[in-house]
Amino acid sequence: MSSQDLIVVGAGPAGLMAALEAARAGARPLILEKTPRAGTKILASGGTRCNLTTTLGSRDAARLFGRSGERFLRGPFQALSPQALRDAFSEWGVPTQVAPLEKVFPVSGRARDVRDALLKVTLAAGVEIQYDTPLLSIAQGEGTDAPWVLRTPNNDRLESKAVILAAGGKSYPLTGTTGDGYGWLKSLGLPLIEPRPSLVPLRSNAGWVRELAGVSLQDCELFLHPSDGSPMVSRRRPMLFTHRGLSGPGPMDLSGRISAMGDNLRVDLRADLLPEIDRDTLRDELLSLGSIPGRPSTARLLKGKLPKRLIAPIFAACGVPIDLPAATLSKSQRHGLIEALKRLPLPVQGTLGYDQAEVTAGGLDLPALDSRTMQVHNRKGLFVCGELLDLDGPIGGLNFQAAFATGLMAGRAAARSITGN
Repeated sequence: MSSQDLIVVGAGPAGLMAALEAARAGARPLILEKTPRAGTKILASGGTRCNLTTTLGSRDAARLFGRSGERFLRGPFQALSPQALRDAFSEWGVPTQVAPLEKVFPVSGRARDVRDALLKVTLAAGVEIQYDTPLLSIAQGEGTDAPWVLRTPNNDRLESKAVILAAGGKSYPLTGTTGDGYGWLKSLGLPLIEPRPSLVPLRSNAGWVRELAGVSLQDCELFLHPSDGSPMVSRRRPMLFTHRGLSGPGPMDLSGRISAMGDNLRVDLRADLLPEIDRDTLRDELLSLGSIPGRPSTARLLKGKLPKRLIAPIFAACGVPIDLPAATLSKSQRHGLIEALKRLPLPVQGTLGYDQAEVTAGGLDLPALDSRTMQVHNRKGLFVCGELLDLDGPIGGLNFQAAFATGLMAGRAAARSITGN
């Protein structure tokens, strides 16, 4: 059995940042990584471009994680703001640039540059990484000050004064994030919120949805009415129809809530296809169209406003003939068409699951640890950060920001617990 000051489990964004900060604070961290390389999820993110953070300020960014997430992330996002993270990568030779939807990418457009820079500075700080070393179990010896005992393959046992669990969730399992960490947390008797896929495309069995594959809306507002009676949730983001359902930032931002409902619950998802135009304006346009000589069809209303392939499904949804002259449109038909445009029902049966998910929702219940240190209450020397926590934000670099910030907090606190500084 060998003894270590600090063991970090997982060489992803949270684990690398935690080890880096701990080394800078005087600790000698050892990272255990189950795969042959570090930062695999960084390499795969953002279409291999890596949307590493957001242009939003700390408060606005934290707010997008929901009420409990916002409260928890206030401290971490103050300790490492999105701008501070950009500054750090710039110092490490990776300048960043802004993209639409508050996204931030490396100027080079290469995720590998992000991973390589973080790995280089971490190794330079004196951190050791042991690859191809999965953690099999973790337990604490008897007594509050007893070291943590970790077991790896071949019955190897490691002792450590402090442990940081940063093994990630279950999303992108091909990168090595297969949910091992949840089993460790359960074995320690810690409270878990059931993990579920998030930031994942939605599955629809409706033929008309699949037939629209390739059609996109750059400005669309989605409304999700949860079947459990909780408040409606909305997101105004682009949407893409696919051969399997719906994708793009709007649907994917709502996917975590949809996966929480379970596949057997009814999903009431609706779309405002023209969020820039209110109902009264549409009504006036329809009435004006009906007064034009030549009896133009009602469908003329949507010319230039929406993709052509989307027009027929809209008329089918409200039961109005697509070639009906606007002059003959009844009051009820006019109301039905407007509602189809402002609240089009989108049949959804669930998500495409972990294989297509960018992050995992659920995880260690946030009240179980101190947000100032990431240390688990009543578990001296045990720290948890990154995707293992019950935190998930929308698309736009927010989840990487949370991983880096919670990793930083865990690393600093773990080092203090060892060195006393």
